[in-house]
Amino acid sequence: MDIPKGATVAVADGERLNLFRNSGDEASPKLTALAVEDVTNENKGSGARHQSSSANPDSSQIEEDSFAAGTAELLNRQVLGGQIANLIIIAAPRTLGELRKHYHQKLSAVLIGEIPKDLTGHSAQEIEKAVASA
Repeated sequence: MDIPKGATVAVADGERLNLFRNSGDEASPKLTALAVEDVTNENKGSGARHQSSSANPDSSQIEEDSFAAGTAELLNRQVLGGQIANLIIIAAPRTLGELRKHYHQKLSAVLIGEIPKDLTGHSAQEIEKAVASA
């Protein structure tokens, strides 16, 4: 998958969000880290509070789901505010599933790709390679 010039790449798991912008071009991307606003994590996830089981997530899973919902909210705001014109999301598979539940219609319109991998903590070069091979 190519990363268009100026595209934003969001890399998330249930606890962290890293944002990058492609300051290079499609042929030779160069991801530059962006400052990330605090993600609001106020129990917005789709999980409910019940006794933990496979059907009922425990409190740490609820917190991760809430973080994913807050991440989607932050990305939605940036898309609606015109700060993101093209977006690639790379997230741990479960986090990606939770993010999708909260996408605004306009975010879906600028979304050019999703990669279900946990690449938080990886370098920009490793993320560039993962996107190129997707």
